[in-house]
Amino acid sequence: MEIIKNISAKETFLVRHPVLRTGKPIESCAFDGDDLKTTVHFGYFKDEKLIGVVSLFYNNNNTTFINPNQFQIRGMAILPEFQNHGFGKKLVNHCENYIQNQKDLLIWFNARENAISFYEKLHYKKTGDPFLIADIGLHYLMKKEIDSP
Repeated sequence: MEIIKNISAKETFLVRHPVLRTGKPIESCAFDGDDLKTTVHFGYFKDEKLIGVVSLFYNNNNTTFINPNQFQIRGMAILPEFQNHGFGKKLVNHCENYIQNQKDLLIWFNARENAISFYEKLHYKKTGDPFLIADIGLHYLMKKEIDSP
């Protein structure tokens, strides 16, 4: 059985750490804004095992985008043994559906270089030049405008 449900910020560490912060202290899995009331965390469960996570922050990048309703995806991760099976796509789609009733909606995030093709298949577009996030690697700013229903 598969289900996506809300989880706590701390629960995301179970997947963030091995996928996004390998070899770093567990504390590096805590992101600024994780505990804000406007932030939600989703977990993907397969047979009651947490295999994927994503966090959705209400966060405007006003220096780059003009849309009034901006959400940032952070900490998107699927355990390695479950990657390339469509679970990540389902988590991203869940985020899009969660906020779809907003007007002038934009989702943006900083994507690792090795995840670009995954996001492009979901119709996200690179914006600007690549940039380096210290101790993590090369990233691209990506975005997608979401049509309200």
